[in-house]
Amino acid sequence: MDLKLKNKTVFISGSSKGIGFETAKLFIEEGATVIINGRTEDSVQNALKKLNSSKVSGIHGDFINNKEIDELIKKDNELISKLPDIDILVNNVGIFRGKNFYDETDKDWNDHIQVNLLGGVKLSKHFLPKMIKKNWGRIIFISSECATLVPGDLLSYSVSKASVNVFSSGLAKLTKGTNVTVNTIIPGSTLSEGSKIFLEETAKRENKTIEEVESNFFKDVRPSSLLGRFAKVEEVASTIVYISSPLASATNGASVRVDGGSMGS
Repeated sequence: MDLKLKNKTVFISGSSKGIGFETAKLFIEEGATVIINGRTEDSVQNALKKLNSSKVSGIHGDFINNKEIDELIKKDNELISKLPDIDILVNNVGIFRGKNFYDETDKDWNDHIQVNLLGGVKLSKHFLPKMIKKNWGRIIFISSECATLVPGDLLSYSVSKASVNVFSSGLAKLTKGTNVTVNTIIPGSTLSEGSKIFLEETAKRENKTIEEVESNFFKDVRPSSLLGRFAKVEEVASTIVYISSPLASATNGASVRVDGGSMGS
């Protein structure tokens, strides 16, 4: 299927690996021009080598540092921004720290809100007026099933993701009467690099196979999942790319779940 993304320019925060990296890969396959992002120059360069395409470039910036976000969108000599005008903004960058509520520090709370929410707020404030002016654009936020499932050891993370859902829904209302849309993608448990490490380390520690650990996770930790397995990063990325496309023009202000049914009806 042609998603009509040729000649579209995309910026994906936090895209040197995981869901963001796979999303960049699919955008490139659809003919879009992609700008990826990672915390360090090395992470960006490593991702660019793997993508190996003339349609992709990269810019580093750590979203835990507000000044580095400013660096992405400020104008050099008031002539040109480090990030050019884009058609599609994918606010994908995110962090999570699993801790007991009583062990969570002020910094844990501040960092989750800063990276998972406020970076996307700042980029949206910069790019949304430009999209509305040209009467086309897409802003996508990546949330999490934890926004409603709320595990006890991920409270600050879950609050930050619930805030993303609320902000995205409100921001969409500012696009009324235009060809700009704002939507949220809500992944469930996904087989990212972090999940692979979790499965491998748990299997080694408990002297089990990775398959046994995964099965136990969905039996004991995520029993509400209808999928009963970790989603592949490609399964999440393909939904992001479709919702970003002109074909999804009637979807606005939506929370699109790719959670394997874990969140219920």
